[in-house]
Amino acid sequence: MLDALAHTLRRAGHRPAVLGTTRTGTIRTRATCGDLADLADAYTAALHARGIGSGGTVGVAVRPGPRALAVMLAVHRLGARAAVLDPGAGPDVLRARLALARPDLVLADATAQAVAGWARPLARRARLALPDLAELGPVATIGTRLPGSAPALDLTARPGRPPRPRDEDGDAVIVFTSGTTSRPRAVVHTRSSLAAGMSTVTKLVRPEPGRPVLGGTFFVLVPSLASGTPVALPARSSRVLARQLRRLDAQATYLTPPQLRAALAEGARFTGRVWTGSAPASTGLLTRVKESGADEAWGVYALTELFPAAAVEQAEKAAFGGDGDLVGAPLPGVEAKSGGDGELQLSGPAARHRYLGEDPDPWIATGDRARLDDGRIVLEGRCKDMVLRGAENIYPGLYEPGLHVPGVELALLVGVPAADGDERLVAVVQPAPGADRARLRAALAAPLSRMGTARPDALLLADIPLSGRSRKPDRAAASRLAARQLAARTRSAA
Repeated sequence: MLDALAHTLRRAGHRPAVLGTTRTGTIRTRATCGDLADLADAYTAALHARGIGSGGTVGVAVRPGPRALAVMLAVHRLGARAAVLDPGAGPDVLRARLALARPDLVLADATAQAVAGWARPLARRARLALPDLAELGPVATIGTRLPGSAPALDLTARPGRPPRPRDEDGDAVIVFTSGTTSRPRAVVHTRSSLAAGMSTVTKLVRPEPGRPVLGGTFFVLVPSLASGTPVALPARSSRVLARQLRRLDAQATYLTPPQLRAALAEGARFTGRVWTGSAPASTGLLTRVKESGADEAWGVYALTELFPAAAVEQAEKAAFGGDGDLVGAPLPGVEAKSGGDGELQLSGPAARHRYLGEDPDPWIATGDRARLDDGRIVLEGRCKDMVLRGAENIYPGLYEPGLHVPGVELALLVGVPAADGDERLVAVVQPAPGADRARLRAALAAPLSRMGTARPDALLLADIPLSGRSRKPDRAAASRLAARQLAARTRSAA
């Protein structure tokens, strides 16, 4: 599909490709198809001149947008692989990840370098506590260079013709996921698994030429642009995002649940089909999206290791009356099974090839407990999130969906260590803006009573901490928050 995208961009040079938004919500063209094609050609030549070729690795720390997409196209054309670096991970984590991926060159925009604070010393090859620093590779700045940034990537060099696009399979992208600073973990996708994932997205979303799509991820940009559809990058401000949605008239929108909640709080109206993932999407959230104008509202179950794996529309999710969180039937080509311990395992053409430094494995251990209900995946909670109270194993994911009554924004069940060495089970519920707390407590009484032996020891109404790039609920932080509030209650009662 990346090859198809390159042809599409060249054929439709004048057509808008990537759209941006001003603070007032005015839609503007950030790059035409021709701009992207020219930029990809320039990056391809510049990287080729730096010796990047088949089997090479390029670290990429560039904000989503035209430059990031053009870099990915250039790396793909040269038969190299891109290691995606998150500037917000912190210098220690970044250095550990660089040491694992060992890129031949790191490309970073000035903003990423300012956030990370690592590129300048790395470029100068000084002050880093890494014995093999010289093997980590140099850094080059993409886009506007600010004082203190690494040297700019030279786009003036025009060496001999770069190699023809590569047809055979091979590593395409490295995406870092779970792991520690001392032992980072990275997912390796091949050209074929990446293509399979983008093909699945295309069949699922069905982008039509002309009418724009709203979304900023690679899996939105590539299939949409390859189909002749312009893509609008979501505004960072929720207020501007709401204005953007009103003016854009998007045929499809992909936003994370936190982005959706923030936009809804600003009175956003939706059009076409809306998709959300990267964090749990409750029935209530999908319902609010449809009530705000969307024709359809879909929750997407996806992992870094396999994107996308399953999807469910609001109507089907709302009709589900069983325990757990229905995330839908596996998408075409995806195989699902439950291991002996109840852990969901997935496989398929879009599955990652391996973890960097490890042997290939066709099955992905998701870390989610799940069951198959008439061929549909129903999540029952994260394996590691199990709470042991007394002699009972309690899996929060079985019960959390039932806590999303009207007026609830988010809900978690977390364990809090007790003085006797046991755990207390606490329901931490985040009220929706403007919700009446007394009425909310009354509405929660019924679902809490139905939890039987898993009924929580306490109910707290509080904002749930979020973490990570996708702003997922942070269970560890929520547990600490619950512990503090319970301790404060005990002190005040004494």
